[in-house]
Amino acid sequence: MAYNEKMVDRVREIIALIYDNVEEKKMFSGMCFMVNDKMCVGVRADDIMARIDPEMFEAAIKKEGCMPMEMKGKLMKGFVFVNEEALKTTKQLNYWVQLALEYNPTAKSSKKKK
Repeated sequence: MAYNEKMVDRVREIIALIYDNVEEKKMFSGMCFMVNDKMCVGVRADDIMARIDPEMFEAAIKKEGCMPMEMKGKLMKGFVFVNEEALKTTKQLNYWVQLALEYNPTAKSSKKKK
């Protein structure tokens, strides 16, 4: 599983400023940061995945380096990929991580209830 370890460190640093109990899981060809048992930000080889408010989806995919996430031909509204070229500065990366963190409290958990 090849993912950008430098980007993982950058994302970890931003999330650690806000949350102290974050789970990191290897999935989807990368490293996923789970906040409150919910998928929040994922890091792959040359982009990140951010789980954002679906109401912001259309505006987000118009931003530089951002593209919608698709799985099996289905558009995953509320999930976007952002290319690392659009994440060079801390401010750029912080923007996307913060969007994901802001949505996290209202996002549905995919964790199975026992």
